[in-house]
Amino acid sequence: MARRGKTAAWRAVKVCTAALAAFGAASWPARADWRDDIGTFRIGVVAEPGGGNTVPGLARLTEAYANALGMKVEFVVARDYAALIEAQASGRVQYAVYSALAYATASERCGCVEPLVAPVDADGAVGIRSILVTRDGKLPDIASLASHRIAIAPAGNVGGALLPLAALSAEGVKIAQDAPFLARAASATAAETMLSGGEADGLFGWEPADADGQSAHFDGTVARLEAAGIPGASLRVLWTSGLLRYGPHAVRSDLDPEAKRRLTVFLTNLKSQTPDVYDLLEATHSGGFAPAAQNDYAMALAIVRRETAGKE
Repeated sequence: MARRGKTAAWRAVKVCTAALAAFGAASWPARADWRDDIGTFRIGVVAEPGGGNTVPGLARLTEAYANALGMKVEFVVARDYAALIEAQASGRVQYAVYSALAYATASERCGCVEPLVAPVDADGAVGIRSILVTRDGKLPDIASLASHRIAIAPAGNVGGALLPLAALSAEGVKIAQDAPFLARAASATAAETMLSGGEADGLFGWEPADADGQSAHFDGTVARLEAAGIPGASLRVLWTSGLLRYGPHAVRSDLDPEAKRRLTVFLTNLKSQTPDVYDLLEATHSGGFAPAAQNDYAMALAIVRRETAGKE
């Protein structure tokens, strides 16, 4: 009898516990899915020159992103990178396609963005680095810069002017924009002509490089000089900068981790699975997308900070 009483009591406790659990679950608000929180996922891009607000292949791109995320997607076309940066900083777009310097500017602007992926060239190059080239040993080393004439591209040229000055500054070699030994050329091609013609002892140029820092010699300043008839054996690279990674596809840092994961998987498989969509999204670099991280843009940040400091 006592045993039957204990069994009945235990059953009563279990029933009450289950009832309380059911009541509690019913009274708790359901956790909203990240898709519900966002509503419409907005992707920001900069308008193509002369293209107005049109995006080539818009319907195909929208469908591809919507399938990857499982939600409604909308493209937002900004007039320039400044407008795109403001749109992502304010939260009007969750995702943006940037140049390297535009991404660095966005990162400095709000600290609320992070890169997901960046494009790769067919030969594996993931960005560029600046180089200092001399011909026939006229410039012995980088310590001798101030006593020689060094050709440099126009002030706004990334690989031939902005990157070398910022990278050297980060290494403790401070060079003013108007340093007397810098021979500012009207173009990158004109700077190359100064070296080949003997008007300069050295030249700041650029070369593509892969993720391991190995140069891709099919393109860049040395390849251009050789194509112009200068023997490769007479050219020597005295210095190379850190890597400036190609511009990323970046999201707001507060985007749900599952959304970031889905986008990364979608983008890194895009070239192999749907190359037609990849070509719509990335027309310059044909090797696909690879994951990117904040430290990949250290050189871009160095350029932005140096330029910003120079204007203050």
